[in-house]
Amino acid sequence: MQAYLDNAATTRCSLHAAEAMMQVMCENFGNPSSLHQKGVDAERCIREAKTFFAENLKVKDKEIYFTSGGTESNNLAIIGTALANQRAGKHLITTAIEHASVAHPMKYLEKQGFRVTYLPVDQDGIVSLKALSEALCEETILVSVMYVNNEIGSVQPIPEIGALLKERDSKAYFHVDAIQAYGKYKILPQKEGIDLLSISGHKLHGPKGVGMLYIQEKVKIHPLLHGGGQQKDLRSGTENVPGIVGITEAARECYAQLEENRSHLYHLKQLFAEELSTLEGVRINGRTKEDSAPHIISVSFEGVRSEVLLHALEEKGIYVSAGSACSSNKPSISHTLQGIGLSKELSGSTLRFSFSFDTTEEEIYYCLQELRELLPMLRRYVRR
Repeated sequence: MQAYLDNAATTRCSLHAAEAMMQVMCENFGNPSSLHQKGVDAERCIREAKTFFAENLKVKDKEIYFTSGGTESNNLAIIGTALANQRAGKHLITTAIEHASVAHPMKYLEKQGFRVTYLPVDQDGIVSLKALSEALCEETILVSVMYVNNEIGSVQPIPEIGALLKERDSKAYFHVDAIQAYGKYKILPQKEGIDLLSISGHKLHGPKGVGMLYIQEKVKIHPLLHGGGQQKDLRSGTENVPGIVGITEAARECYAQLEENRSHLYHLKQLFAEELSTLEGVRINGRTKEDSAPHIISVSFEGVRSEVLLHALEEKGIYVSAGSACSSNKPSISHTLQGIGLSKELSGSTLRFSFSFDTTEEEIYYCLQELRELLPMLRRYVRR
């Protein structure tokens, strides 16, 4: 038997999305910038995709842009907005537990002369509204906070942050990395005060290599890519039409059964958490109820290195992660786990389990069964 429990890293592309992409690649394969019928057909696919996302988010079609994925969406939102608004101020605010595709652009901008405030989080990975309020100043031009943390599944108070910025009459734009949230939550940027929103296709059963960025029409932003002038000169490059169709169909499927899917995920998460609590030397990081993300659970296993347990589970056909898939192959301690106060020893013994709509109870029980057998054996080996 196998159990794929690494869905925060990537999900299996849905069959319907894959079929729609195949049709585009083999039939509507024209360049959307071409003036002939093949180009018109391809351009129509993009237009229909924009309409779907605009209706889903309750925004305007012209505020939807397609990118190569979550990393590009985050980079464009952060660097593009910072560069376009630096005359108004050079202060940025983010949190101490952001994904690398947010944290690294912030570090880059620091080298360009910007000042960045990294807000701390509590033991559950939640940012303090009081700390944000105190950090805001006349120079603040951008606040970037992720909706769902990709390692421990903490959910940030996004609507409250948006309301705070409005209450303070801040000129700062509000960017939200919703890469782990979109497809699991109904997100309404205008209602929640969000000016820029990033999503990624392969996190919601769409293809890799495609993402979306919502940019509120009044946001001043500079392009990072220059060339063909596609997407109103903001994101040059021939559009990935098959990918755009794929992410759209995958998103459509997610939201057609949103509540049913969320209930399934929370059931699996709480079942897994309850069973884990019966095991010796096991600590769950962050929250596990419905005030946390439905699909992510971070677990520390005392006395067992994460890489050792990861590969022991892999030999049993169980696939998990030692943290963010973008950095789990690098020998560094997770800044998210540091941010919630986890010790170095426990951080090095932590695995992330993440579920999808396809995950079954059978897979959960199989994983638990193998953990019960592997943990005592691996701990005995370490003690020797």
